[in-house]
Amino acid sequence: MSATPATLPSRTPHLKLALLFGAAGALATLALLPYLLALMPQKFAAMPLPLPVVAGAQIAQAGLLCWLLAWLGLCLGTPYGLDAPWLRAWIYRRPRDPAGHPHWGLAALLGVLAAVVVAGLSLLGPKEAVEQAATATGWAWRGFLASFYGGIVEEVECRLFLVAVMVWLLARCNRRVARPWMFVLAIVLAALLFGAGHLPAAFAIGMAHTPALITRIVVLNALVGVVTGGLFWKYGLEHAMLAHFCADLVLHVGVPLTLG
Repeated sequence: MSATPATLPSRTPHLKLALLFGAAGALATLALLPYLLALMPQKFAAMPLPLPVVAGAQIAQAGLLCWLLAWLGLCLGTPYGLDAPWLRAWIYRRPRDPAGHPHWGLAALLGVLAAVVVAGLSLLGPKEAVEQAATATGWAWRGFLASFYGGIVEEVECRLFLVAVMVWLLARCNRRVARPWMFVLAIVLAALLFGAGHLPAAFAIGMAHTPALITRIVVLNALVGVVTGGLFWKYGLEHAMLAHFCADLVLHVGVPLTLG
């Protein structure tokens, strides 16, 4: 099975949907701030500008970036079936495709299972001593708010944008025909980049720059990225967002409450 731009509408609107993702990304970044403040208090304390100014700049930047990347991802990916069909039908008041049944339960289950695997493998590896600035309950409510960032911002950046761009580039090399292997390759590469994107935060809280730790961070986060990437390809971005949100709930709410 392959996908070509000719098989889908050529004048599909994207701006309003991209603006929705931009606004959601800004709100998710606001919700992330309590988690970051507890995770890296010294870094925020050392900033030369007042916290409200820094927070406002980060929120505005994240919202603008989400809007731009979402718009580009939709423009490049929608012709190949990489879209957010449920949100698109809602925001443009269009009937949903009767053949496109939702799989919300499957997405949530896969997200939870991926998180359980990641948590289990993390416990098997060497432990890093990191300064804790909150109790287990404090981490749990902060983790709940931070889960919206993972489910929205990271999925827009790493699935809607990265996967779409990679599939578009690969298809351009094949007379604009996207083969299944191109989707698989794009999903894996985007997942690895998603995993590598967690390294700066890990180093900022004092984790060691060892090859073993770097590999573990990249691979374990990439595992979640592969799951959400597959859901994005098959069922749409909303399913990937739900799976990522559920995975983060397990990792950032369930694990702190369970292990203290």
